[in-house]
Amino acid sequence: MNSYRSHLLLVLAGFLLCHHAPAECAAQAYITGNGLAEFTSSVPLYTFTGTSEKLTGRIDLSDSTVDFYLDLETLETGIGKRDKDMRITLETEQYPFAEFYGKFVTPFDANSEVPQSVMVEGAFTIHGAKKQITVDGTLQNVEGGIRLDAEWTLNLTDYDIKPPRLLVIKVDEVQKIRISALLQPEEDDAANPREE
Repeated sequence: MNSYRSHLLLVLAGFLLCHHAPAECAAQAYITGNGLAEFTSSVPLYTFTGTSEKLTGRIDLSDSTVDFYLDLETLETGIGKRDKDMRITLETEQYPFAEFYGKFVTPFDANSEVPQSVMVEGAFTIHGAKKQITVDGTLQNVEGGIRLDAEWTLNLTDYDIKPPRLLVIKVDEVQKIRISALLQPEEDDAANPREE
């Protein structure tokens, strides 16, 4: 009888811990395959934006890692000729992906539901070139997962990308980058997609 009572108390304690400390019992890894990536480029008196809703990423709160990548062929600016020129400039046949891999350097309170400022440091790779960068953004617990929003600037010449020209005017070397994504809890089978 004592053994049964001890077992019952352990089960009850586990339930109470999960009820009062949801962050400890909830998923620690979150993924997305349809985040938004956006760049804004400008020339004198003219600005245009390229977007993709195919941003893929994963955040693991257990080790503070962040990993996002984008198929650059999915970026669209609304004008087919400009999209073609953009892909030629980025040489997407040879370098099809942009990727960021890094770690949070600021804490994230998984128990809070208010937006929290976060900073991530890591390597951004595009056009076959890699550069260490720091990205500021916000992370928020929301229904269904966590929401990430971040912005930074990218200098094309840092990645050996020659700024294209629109007619005779050269596009600004500095591009504004923005990403936004709702990441959902990663399922156990999604964590090991290659396992049979």
